[in-house]
Amino acid sequence: QVQLVESGGGLVQPGGSLRLSCAASGNDFSIYALAWYRQAPGKQRELVAAITSGGRINYPDSMKGRFTISRDNAKNTVYLQMNSLKPEDTAVYICNALNTERWTDFWGQGTQVTVSS
Repeated sequence: QVQLVESGGGLVQPGGSLRLSCAASGNDFSIYALAWYRQAPGKQRELVAAITSGGRINYPDSMKGRFTISRDNAKNTVYLQMNSLKPEDTAVYICNALNTERWTDFWGQGTQVTVSS
């Protein structure tokens, strides 16, 4: 059982940067694989980045180069550093945590990122 709370979203100009945080409550944070997804209006939810319980990172090809995922197990937090933001990055960004022992996952409520002049 884990609860996820995202923060760090907001309004940013094209080319700007944001760092999103997802703080988890509960035990055994280190066994969770973590991921950031995003969902724009009228579009499917898509994977932005993922990091395993062992720290291995994966980005879809379309996301490579501008986004960086990291985790701090001591703080029960996963981060998404977003650079060179574009208007098409506008979306709700949602954190997901997968318990790799029980193979169950949990979703946060999301944080809005708006990239606009």
